[in-house]
Amino acid sequence: MVCNSCLKSVIVQTGQIGTILTRKRVHLQSTVRTLYAGGAGLTFLWNREFRTSAKMMVDSGAAASQGPVVHKFPEKDDAGYVSGGWKSEDGRLSCGYSSFRGKRATMEDCYDIKTSKINGQTVCLFGIFDGHGGSRAAEYLKQHLFEKLMKHPQFMTDTKLAISETYQQTDADFLDSERDTYRDDGSTASTAVLVGNHLYVANVGDSRTIISKAGKAIPLSEDHKPNRSDERKRIESAGGVVMWAGTWRVGGVLAMSRAFGNRMLKQFVVAEPEIQRDK
Repeated sequence: MVCNSCLKSVIVQTGQIGTILTRKRVHLQSTVRTLYAGGAGLTFLWNREFRTSAKMMVDSGAAASQGPVVHKFPEKDDAGYVSGGWKSEDGRLSCGYSSFRGKRATMEDCYDIKTSKINGQTVCLFGIFDGHGGSRAAEYLKQHLFEKLMKHPQFMTDTKLAISETYQQTDADFLDSERDTYRDDGSTASTAVLVGNHLYVANVGDSRTIISKAGKAIPLSEDHKPNRSDERKRIESAGGVVMWAGTWRVGGVLAMSRAFGNRMLKQFVVAEPEIQRDK
C-alpha cells in the first residue's frame, strides 16, 4: 500500500479557502490556499496562476446538467509523468494535477474531477483513490463513485448522508462486480465535494485531508489505522484481530482499517467514511 517513491495529491483553491488531501506528505504553500491529496501515484494542484489554452467541458455525469466551461491547461506527458490543470471561466476555481508511477510495475491509483450546476448551484467533486493489491478498485471508484453520488436523491438536500450512503453502496457494488474473479483489490478514497459555499470532506483509509486557512494547516481527517483505539475496538468486536507485522495490520495483512474492496477482510475493513464539513 505504501509507496514512498511516488506521490499522489489534489489541491483545490476557491476564494480564500483551500483544502489539502494527503497520504504521507503534507505540503503547505504560503502564497496559495490549496486542497491537497497525496500518497502514491497522483498529484492535483489548484491555484489562480494557471494560464489557459483550449476550452473543455468537465464531465458531470448523467444526473446533472452540463458543467461550466473551463479553460484547460495543456496536459504534458513526459516519460510517465503526467500533469495538467484547468480554471473555471469566472476564475473562481482553478486546479492542477500531476501523476507518476513509482517503483511498482503498474499504476494502481486514480483520480476524478467533476463539476456541474445542479438546481442552480455549482457543484465540484474532487477525489483521489489510492489502490492496493491492484488497480481495479481505484478504477471502479473513478468510474462510478461521483456518478452515483450525484444521482443520490438527497445529494443536494443532505449531502453528508448522500456521501455516506454512496460510499458504502459503491463498495457493495464493486464487490458484486468482482464476485467471479480471484482478485482482492482495494482502495482508499479521499474526496472533497463543494456544494455552493459548503465543503464536505470524506475519507476512507489512510489518506489525509488538510485545510489551509491563512497559512495554517488544519486536519480534516484522521487515518484509519488498525491501532487507532476506536478502530481496534470495532475490528475486535467483529471477531477480527490486529497484529504487528512490520506495522499494525488487520489480520496481519492490511495496514489500514477501512477501505473499498478487500473482500477477504470485508467483515472488518469497512467503507463507511468519516465526513467533515468546512463552513
